[in-house]
Amino acid sequence: MANPGRDTGQGGSVSIRVLLVDDQALVRAGFAMVLDARADIEVVGEAGDGAEALAVLKTTQVDVVVMDIRMPIMDGVEATRRLCASPGGPKVLVLTTFDTDEDAFAALQAGASGFLLKNAPPADLLTAIRVVAGGQAVVAPSVTRRLLDRFAGQLTPPGRVDDQLAVLTKREREVLELVAEGLSNSEIALRLYVAEATVKTHFGRILAKLGLRDRVQAVVFAYETGLVRPAL
Repeated sequence: MANPGRDTGQGGSVSIRVLLVDDQALVRAGFAMVLDARADIEVVGEAGDGAEALAVLKTTQVDVVVMDIRMPIMDGVEATRRLCASPGGPKVLVLTTFDTDEDAFAALQAGASGFLLKNAPPADLLTAIRVVAGGQAVVAPSVTRRLLDRFAGQLTPPGRVDDQLAVLTKREREVLELVAEGLSNSEIALRLYVAEATVKTHFGRILAKLGLRDRVQAVVFAYETGLVRPAL
């Protein structure tokens, strides 16, 4: 690992602190070499399973957790669920060897902000970490919807939509529905005849009011509340 507090070479300190969680030490070492070679990213900790990761997070400040799914003792899905249940915690980017809808669905429902295969090019991993650290998701909304349509029966039974969404204005609720349908901000702007900047403002307020992290969580929330129904 790189030394904490190393300089970026641009007059500032490292901006993205990463925790690597994988049960294979060689995999962690490989990821660490790739990440620590970048001035704006630093690996500040490693863990061999989910339980160890949660212990490390008690004493180490982290922005993004790069999380494997299938690990002994505590898997990545359970660790992600516990981590994301605490407000203000780091974002989670899930990496897995298994390209299956089941793994992606479990990670997204647990609160992960992104899903990436381990064989993805290093450039994709770097981009994903930066995107997740910036509060965005690295899974396309259309992919999220496909997963939720398939596994909607496993979601928490819908509650009373009016009770859970009462904090939203009519327009904010419209924007949330369109986000859950997989539309981009520009597509939503065209649909509602408003500026794209207006859509971004509405969506930012939606996240703040509902206590959601990103677009993926917003889509999951829309399904869990019953605001959007699975495609038949």
